[in-house]
Amino acid sequence: MLTTEQVIAKGRLHDRVFFLVGLTLTIICLGTLAVLLYNLLAAGLPRLNLDFLTSFPSRRAAKAGILSAWVGSVLVMLVTAATAIPLGVAAGVYLEEYARKNWFTSLIEVNIANLAGVPSIIYGLMALGLLVYQFRFGQSILTGGVTLAFLILPIVIVATREAIRAIPQHMREAAYALGATRWQVVKDHLLPYSSGGISTGVIIALSRAIGETAPLVTIGALTYIAFLPPAPFSTVEGRVVGPTEWLMSPFTVLPIQMFNWVSRPGDDFAANAAAAGIVLMAATLSMNLVAIVIRARVRRRVKW
Repeated sequence: MLTTEQVIAKGRLHDRVFFLVGLTLTIICLGTLAVLLYNLLAAGLPRLNLDFLTSFPSRRAAKAGILSAWVGSVLVMLVTAATAIPLGVAAGVYLEEYARKNWFTSLIEVNIANLAGVPSIIYGLMALGLLVYQFRFGQSILTGGVTLAFLILPIVIVATREAIRAIPQHMREAAYALGATRWQVVKDHLLPYSSGGISTGVIIALSRAIGETAPLVTIGALTYIAFLPPAPFSTVEGRVVGPTEWLMSPFTVLPIQMFNWVSRPGDDFAANAAAAGIVLMAATLSMNLVAIVIRARVRRRVKW
C-alpha cells in the first residue's frame, strides 16, 4: 500500500518522464525540419531571381523559369476559392443553424467528416470521370480549380461549423428576443463573430490545396507549358478574348513543375526544383500569415 507521499512522488516522476520524452521528440522534429529547410534554401536561393520568376520552362536548366507554373497556381487557386468558400460556408451555416437534428443530418455530418480524410487522388479520379469526360471541361484551369474545391470543401464546412458552434448561445437568444429573424441573426451576429475562425479554416484549406499534385496529375495537368492563358479582352489572332476564356486553357502548377524537374537527371534541375519549392513555401506561409492577421483583427474588433 503506497503512502500519499509515494503516490505524489510517483506522479511527479511520470510528469518528468513525459516532459523529457515530449521535449526530445519536439527537438528531433524541429531539428529534422531545420535541416530540410537549410538544404532547400542552400540549393534554391542561388537560383532564385527575377528571371527565374518571369521565364517559361526550358530544356536548359539555366534558362528555365516558373512563370507559367506560378500563374497557373494563382488562377487555379482563384477558381478553387471562388467555388469552395461560398459553398462551404453556406453548407456549414445551414447544417449548424437551419437543418433539423435527425438521423439524416447526422449521416451527412459523418460523411463530411469522412470526406475530409479521403486521399486526394480519389478526388482526381472522380473529377476525371465527372468533369473531364462527363461535363467535357477538358484538362483546363476550371477542371483543376473545381477538383481542388471538391478536395477542401469538407474542411471549409467543418471549420465553419466549429467557428459558429463556438459562439455562446446567449448571443442568439438576445437577438431573437429583440425580434430578429434567423437570417438576421446569422448575417449580423454569427458570421461577423465567427469570421476569424472561418477565415483561419479557409486559409488552412487553401494552403493544403496549393501544394496538391496527385489530383491535378490525374486530370491531365501538363508538366511542360510555355505559354500563358489568354488575358480577358485581349486580342489574339484578330479576335477579342472573352472574359472567361482563360478558364478553359491548359495549365500547370508549381508542384507539378517541381515534380518534372526532380525527375530529371542533374543537379541543375534539382536546384530549379528547390527554388520553386521556396516560392511555394513562401506562398503557403504568406497565406497562413494572412489567416493569423485576420483572426487577430477580428478578435480585437468583436467583443461579446
